[in-house]
Amino acid sequence: MQMTPKLLGVFAKIYGSNDVMNFGKAALVAVVGFITVIVVLAVIALFIKAIAFIFDKSAKKSTNPAPAAVQQTAPVMPVSQPAQSGVELVNVDEPTAAVIMAIVSHQSGISLDRLAFKSIKLSEDK
Repeated sequence: MQMTPKLLGVFAKIYGSNDVMNFGKAALVAVVGFITVIVVLAVIALFIKAIAFIFDKSAKKSTNPAPAAVQQTAPVMPVSQPAQSGVELVNVDEPTAAVIMAIVSHQSGISLDRLAFKSIKLSEDK
């Protein structure tokens, strides 16, 4: 009993008889399969681009732009300078100081880049 794969009926009509598939026929079937997949993916990509173009065009038509006199730009916030790293740590390691700074920022509601820490000291409980 021979265990080599045979060509399917469709491939038998395209590639020849229904004999045992040799390497050349198998390679041809693989190449045709890869090309088919690439072509189908390209068609799907073009279809998605067309749908996106149609929706973008319809979205632009449906929005009513405000008159130029009414349009106002948002005020520009001043760019904050990064905090200086000159924090004096007294009996506190850097990871603990980072946690303390994060807690202070969270509890106060002020962003960390707007806070200025001069020193962090460990207080001893008596």
